[in-house]
Amino acid sequence: MDGQKRIQSALISVFHKDGLEPIVRELDRLGVHLYSTGGTQEFIEGLGVKVTPVEDLTTYPSILGGRVKTLHPKVFGGILGRRDLDSDVAQLEEYQIPPLDLVIVDLYPFEATVAKGGTEAEIIEKIDIGGISLIRAAAKNHRDVVIVAAQTQYAQLLGMLKEQNGSTSLAQRKTLAAAAFGVSSHYDGAIHNWFTQGTGDLRLSAGPTHILRYGENPHQKGAFHGDLHGMFTQLNGKELSYNNLLDLDAAVELIDDLASICKVTPSGVEALRHPEAQQRLRCGRSPNREGSMGRRARC
Repeated sequence: MDGQKRIQSALISVFHKDGLEPIVRELDRLGVHLYSTGGTQEFIEGLGVKVTPVEDLTTYPSILGGRVKTLHPKVFGGILGRRDLDSDVAQLEEYQIPPLDLVIVDLYPFEATVAKGGTEAEIIEKIDIGGISLIRAAAKNHRDVVIVAAQTQYAQLLGMLKEQNGSTSLAQRKTLAAAAFGVSSHYDGAIHNWFTQGTGDLRLSAGPTHILRYGENPHQKGAFHGDLHGMFTQLNGKELSYNNLLDLDAAVELIDDLASICKVTPSGVEALRHPEAQQRLRCGRSPNREGSMGRRARC
């Protein structure tokens, strides 16, 4: 693979720990040197995996109530140092800065804190500084560093670690960097919108992109912009297509009076008077009973 590099060191600092354990164990199996902070460090130690506290690297403790943990040249130098530039390599050695090959980080839940009606002080404290800086630094230096900025990328990272024995290609790192800049852009847009409260430019971000099985027709491509899996749980079946989502959208519009949906158009709607009778899905014929309304549609 072009631009292949093996991960030998990693910095892990996340707010949410769900799904992290398999990655930590695989990195440990591969002999990767782990660095971490605060609660993430405790989580890793709880797994029985050796980890170096960032404080040991920087010689500074976490200060200002946790506002400053990773903002230090020994952290950002290890991320931003260009491995193929002799002057950068010489400075890393001079100042005893270990290169960091993988950064796993997520951001404080700013939007969730706003959504649940947090106070202004609570919301302000959920504006991430160190995390967003780590994301941008690692993504900028993606020629040498792998950045994982969201839980949705954990499975992809774990697959690469296992299948490629801890190595990544430049193309893979660039793809992850693009996703990371998407995370940072969305996050900053949400902060901007909260501060302006509708009085300034509205910054819109659709969230993650979900690639669909195909577009309107099988030979076309399709994508859903937004948190599809956060909205719905797919119980079974194939990956969704564009037309599946059109059907789903039509169903949601009729959520109060369940309809059978086929090829975008509702093929039947009924509202039964008796509570014990479930609302029924009809396809190809109109309901015909007391207390129901329906129309004929073809599927």
